[in-house]
Amino acid sequence: MGDLNQSGEILTRCGFRCDLCPAYEKNVSGPEDLAAIRSGWRTYFGFDVPEEQIACAGCRNEGPHADADCPVRPCAIERRMETCAECPDFGCGKLKSRMDFAESAIPKFRNIPERDFERYFRPYLSRERLKQIRRDRRQS
Repeated sequence: MGDLNQSGEILTRCGFRCDLCPAYEKNVSGPEDLAAIRSGWRTYFGFDVPEEQIACAGCRNEGPHADADCPVRPCAIERRMETCAECPDFGCGKLKSRMDFAESAIPKFRNIPERDFERYFRPYLSRERLKQIRRDRRQS
């Protein structure tokens, strides 16, 4: 499959969009950008990642990964699955932690500016994306 799917999206194993993720190496434009990413993640999700650790080669690539402790990536690699959508254990605890974190943060904020939503939430809203991949697989 490679990095890109049919629609040009670069997906992680858990269905996040690398091509939209602010930490994806091709999306980081410099030190000011790293400071903004750190601030956004801290504001919306409560995690504080030092700027020097905000670097990601993408889930399907070797190199640095913004979430070095991700439990999904090694599991999917071991099971030889492009995404968790293929897994008979779809929705397991490992995946659930990834699918829920962005969606559960949205209600905590009254008005998320559109720019912030696109940068800090949209890349990580994977539940429907993975469900669609599962539906598409069943239909083919």
